This record gives sequence, C-alpha cells and structure tokens, in this order.
Amino acid sequence: MSEQETFIAHLIELRDRLLHMVVGFLLTFICLFPFANKLYSLLAQPLLSRLPAGGKLIATAVTTPFFVPMKVAMLAAVVLSLPYTLYQAWSFIAPGLYAHERRFVLPLVVTSTLLFLTGMAFAYFLVFPVIFGFIVGTAPAGVAVMTDIGNYLDFVITLFLAFGLAFEVPVVVVVLVRMGIVSVQVLQEVRSYVIVGAFVIGAIFTPPDVVSQIMLAVPLWLLYEAGILAARLMGRNRQAV
Repeated sequence: MSEQETFIAHLIELRDRLLHMVVGFLLTFICLFPFANKLYSLLAQPLLSRLPAGGKLIATAVTTPFFVPMKVAMLAAVVLSLPYTLYQAWSFIAPGLYAHERRFVLPLVVTSTLLFLTGMAFAYFLVFPVIFGFIVGTAPAGVAVMTDIGNYLDFVITLFLAFGLAFEVPVVVVVLVRMGIVSVQVLQEVRSYVIVGAFVIGAIFTPPDVVSQIMLAVPLWLLYEAGILAARLMGRNRQAV
C-alpha cells in the first residue's frame, strides 16, 4: 500500500471514529432529553437547599426555561458518553504507538478522566453547599436571593471546570517529568511557589469567602504532592526495569 493510500485509509478511519463519537453523544442526549428539567433541578439542588423557605430560581428570558435545561442535558450526555468517546479515540491512536507508549498512555487517559470527574463531584457535594450557604447567608436584610437559571448554570460550569482541571494536576506533573521537561527535584524546590499560586487560583475562581478558597487551594497543593510522589515512583520502577 502506497503512502497516499495509507494516508487516505487513516483519514477514513478518523472519520468513522469521529462519527461513532457523535452518534454515541447524540444517542445519550436523546435518552436524557426527556429528563432535562429533572437534571437541572438536581444541578440546582445545592443552591435551592440553602435558600429561605419559598425561595426559588427565576428565568429572565423567554427561551431560558427551555434552552437551559437542554444545555444541562447536553453536558450530562458529554460526561456519560465520555468512556465511549475515549474508547474510540484510543482505538484510533493505539495502533500507532509502541508497546511501552500504550502502557503509559492508556492508564494516563483513564486516570485523567477519573480525576476530572472526581473534581466535579468534589465541587458538587462539598464546595457548592459551602459557597451557596455563604452567598445566601451574606445577603442584606430584605433582599430575596433569586438567581437566574442561566446565570446559575454558567457559574456552576465555571466551578466544575476549575475543580475538574485542578484535579488533573497529578497527571500534568507526571507527564512533565516523564517527558524530561522538569525533574522531581525541581518540582520539590518550587513547592512554595506552587502553594502560593494555588491560593491565588482559589481566590480567582471561588467567591470571596476563605473556606471555599481553601477548598480549592488545599486540594491543588495535595494533588501536586501526589503527582510528585507518582513521578518519583514511576522513575524508580523504570530504573528497576
């Protein structure tokens, strides 16, 4: 087979893999769409549970009551179809990797996915109650907290991304060490700067209460330490081999 035929075959396979990803997402979205309103109610529960009796969210635009729950269903479909999407991506790139690369990349992909989902769960179950309790508790007397459902969705998506990406720190550390960009010794030496940076990031991506800032900064620091530990262990295993 000529190089041109090989290239075309790869393009055809890539098209098929992408098509499978899209179909997997669409089928998941179709199944979730009838439950879009319930999914949004579940997403809004951390705030609704902190509102005073009779408190509720509001919709300030005509189309918001339809499109916002639909967006939530789409996001849920992305998360639920992620294993299938990653499987398709792995099936495409795996044949072009060496055996030792496959042994490194596959656990890396699985671990990074699980860590991102863990970060989202950490935000939903632990951070959201603290943040919304602080926001509602600091509202001036006579002010009813009634957030627009679209603004609420944008806010929680930002926090999901912040905590999901924060939980990727061990993966980033391991990759940097494995690629030889930095050494474990250097990572240990810059630890103090990382801790300061973690608290700066916590101040940027969370409301201005100390507890929620700490709830982002401390996991960032601990995950950084976990990444250093994992990189050191992997280095010892490679030397042993």
